[in-house]
Amino acid sequence: MDSVTSDEAYQDQILPHVSRTFALTIPQLPSGLRQAVTSAYLLCRIADTIEDEPALSPSETLDFLQRFTAVVAGTAPPAPLAHDLDQRLTDRTLPTERDLVRNTERVINATARLGDAQRAAIQRCVELMCFGMPRFQFTASLKGLARCSDLDDYCYYVAGVVGEMLTDLFCDYSPDIARNRRALNVVAASFAQGLQMTNILKDVWEDRSRGVSWLPQEVFTAHGVDLALVNSTPFDARYGAGFRELVGVAHAHLRNALEYTLLIPPKEEGIRRFCLWAIGLAVLTLRKIDRNPRFTAGAEVKITRRAVAMTRLLANAAVRHDWILRRLFAQAARGLPLASVTAVHPSRQARTAAGESEMAGDSSNHAPGLQRSYGNSGT
Repeated sequence: MDSVTSDEAYQDQILPHVSRTFALTIPQLPSGLRQAVTSAYLLCRIADTIEDEPALSPSETLDFLQRFTAVVAGTAPPAPLAHDLDQRLTDRTLPTERDLVRNTERVINATARLGDAQRAAIQRCVELMCFGMPRFQFTASLKGLARCSDLDDYCYYVAGVVGEMLTDLFCDYSPDIARNRRALNVVAASFAQGLQMTNILKDVWEDRSRGVSWLPQEVFTAHGVDLALVNSTPFDARYGAGFRELVGVAHAHLRNALEYTLLIPPKEEGIRRFCLWAIGLAVLTLRKIDRNPRFTAGAEVKITRRAVAMTRLLANAAVRHDWILRRLFAQAARGLPLASVTAVHPSRQARTAAGESEMAGDSSNHAPGLQRSYGNSGT
């Protein structure tokens, strides 16, 4: 097997072991996108592995992320970084993630063979992610994030930049999609925030076991709750009320995710399936969370394999029909609280102005400014 085939085969082999969801959705993409999105996801996963390693101090995490940014940019070799990072990883890092770190060079090699626009989109995403994530690690604690806007910023750097990257990749792939670039950019980060917030809510107790909370204290202060003192048992109804507000916020972002998907031309069935499967699984997870507010572990609100299969089946059957997709979403989201999440800037500049101007010297094309109103506005 030659090196090119080996690098791409490695990516396909490791993907199911580091993400079951993306292992399902990426193969739905057309061949012109599949390898680019696989490489992008694996690079982001390496960045996540650096951030999540508890043995690294915040300053060490920052150093490794900066080194990784240089590797992705092509200004530093991958092998020394992979070796040094591997030496610092503990048993808290999964063996498959350690394997991915050890094979960083393969992912970099596969990425280097992509088109110029694809590489630029991926590099921007990784740079912003590695710039933003350490800002939150320095202050991460059981006290949570101070404000709702901090949660927005956190979700932007760990997920929103991925939504923007995917938009760039989709638009580069298809001139028909590119005609909707402006509208897609309005909700790209919101789409990703919906998925990220669903994961944050599902994993809230696992995160707390690691001494971290990504919930905004601002929401819970209104209910007289101090996040630093929260326990899974006994159940505190005041905490549950604040938590349900955040379910409503995630729901609103997922509604934006559906609007994003419907901006993709119906003939691009693979890209639509890629989006729809993720949205469907997230909505069903949110519904389980909302119906079981006393859950104490993510496994208790995990959707069944049957639900996964049904989501895929229904999305595939309706993939070209917007009105049916809207009806399916409404049915899946029935009963969920709904907050107001209004996209107010069509250009991508508010979120990345500070970080991107430092790294790239040009923030004129990027980042959605999203204005949030947190609160239950209906069911």
